Amino acid sequence: MTNKLGKRENYPTLVIHSSDNSFGFGYRKNNSLESDELFIKKFDKDLCNNLINDLNKFISKENLQKINKLSVSIGPANFNASRLIVVLARTISQQIKCPLDSFSSFEIMAKRIASKNNIFTNKKSFWIYKKLKRKGFIAGKYEIYHKEKNSSDLVILEKVLPKFVKELESKELSFEANYDDIKDLKELLDLSKKNLFNANADSWRKVLPLYPISPIN
Repeated sequence: MTNKLGKRENYPTLVIHSSDNSFGFGYRKNNSLESDELFIKKFDKDLCNNLINDLNKFISKENLQKINKLSVSIGPANFNASRLIVVLARTISQQIKCPLDSFSSFEIMAKRIASKNNIFTNKKSFWIYKKLKRKGFIAGKYEIYHKEKNSSDLVILEKVLPKFVKELESKELSFEANYDDIKDLKELLDLSKKNLFNANADSWRKVLPLYPISPIN
């Protein structure tokens, strides 16, 4: 099956993201950051129906058909929202034959956290964690991938996908997860543009929500 990617440096991109209490869409018409359009909304009672309605208001059917790259965050975040946005992304990808890839919510915020804490050393690793209401944590491990000391050039490698852990290792560097709707949507747009390897229109089959814990925990 062929994909829709033409000139890799200039094509429309759509991303879908959710946090603990909100969801959002990001659209980049071309390679210019000035073309970015963002939509952010707090959860409501009927997220399932309103998610689709809000997408239809955010992007026209004509522009949706032109999308050549689609990316989605898979969590950890609100359990129900993660499931719904992944289903939505998979459906769009399948219907318009558009490549779909995914990133964990912690990977999306990792560059921002590293920059804020001045972590620029090559191969330096750190954990991002979220404390659970009951016992334990959700934690993922990240690594600086090169020696540049310019925060805008940082490349972050996800070494350990977010998972449940009973305790954090006290000897290792760790930071609490911090969602930022606008910055995370823009970073997801950047990651989507850079990640050009997953260019198969059938790639939606591999994208699943991340559930480090059960939905009742």
